[in-house]
Amino acid sequence: MQFGIFDQNDRSGLPLAQQYEERLQLAELYDASGFYCYHLSEHHATPLSTAPSQNVFLAALTQRTQRLRLCPLVYLLPIHHPMRLAEEICMLDHLSRGRFEFGVGRGASPHELQGLGVDPARAAQMYAEAFEIIQLYFKSKALDFKGQFWSFDDVPVVMQPLQQPHPPVWYALASPESAVWPAQHGINVVCGGPVQRVRAITERYREEWSRAHPGSIDEPRIGINRYVVVADSDEEALKIGRDAWPVFYANFMKLWHKHGTQPVNAKLPPGFDQLLESGHAVAGSPATVKAQLRQQLEDGALNYLIGSFVFGDMPHATAMKSVRLFASDVMPALRELDHAAA
Repeated sequence: MQFGIFDQNDRSGLPLAQQYEERLQLAELYDASGFYCYHLSEHHATPLSTAPSQNVFLAALTQRTQRLRLCPLVYLLPIHHPMRLAEEICMLDHLSRGRFEFGVGRGASPHELQGLGVDPARAAQMYAEAFEIIQLYFKSKALDFKGQFWSFDDVPVVMQPLQQPHPPVWYALASPESAVWPAQHGINVVCGGPVQRVRAITERYREEWSRAHPGSIDEPRIGINRYVVVADSDEEALKIGRDAWPVFYANFMKLWHKHGTQPVNAKLPPGFDQLLESGHAVAGSPATVKAQLRQQLEDGALNYLIGSFVFGDMPHATAMKSVRLFASDVMPALRELDHAAA
């Protein structure tokens, strides 16, 4: 079992320079505490993200961390020029000395795509073409490609990543059917939704992965994301989550409310208690969090847990304490459980 972080870096109300510095300090704590990877989302024209350029922010993290791996989850491929993105992936892989990974997707919000001049109806085709070009880039000395959206005529490839043939790739799953392609290609995945649905996804993923990679024991990471708050008592943790959630929810929904629409696959409740009831959040003392996460990891047949430890206007000191408690009192027990099961 390994542990990661998922950060929307949504607007907290603090001056941006202060928010960035506090996030960098949290990254240093993640690094020192034995977390595997820091995952950062991509959003535009919304307070859901104060880091619309993942690469700029992660470049700063390469200089403030030593062991923590760094991973955009995900790059919205329709809005990126694929060759330039491939070159920047190479840069970040070298700046981090081989600690870089990246996720790919087409984007969940049509409003963000439209704001950047992309027709949402064409996003799936653009995503597929961009990813094909990025894959071609990593195995070519020159790009020759003629597509619907991008074309290259003997364009030299002068940058290569430190990790060969390329850094590890991630993909987000919402259904068992969507597990087939990443499993066949050995791509790491993060699952969404209630744990009962997650179990169906992980079973399908392992079935397809075993068929495509017979005899292999190096299983990809199969993860789930949960909002996690750890405090000295259940009551304190619940108050922290309830206080911070309204700001995060307002940030999450602002662009949807502006257009009078609702998210399709990434719905969140307006109240933190509803989030707890669905299992998408876990809050409490170390003993409570440990027990609840252990049950979810077992029920979901997962080998990777990604925690969102700071959101909304949660105070920096509160988030730091939560992460320290999780690292000292929760992570070791969950790792022990995994080793005992193995």
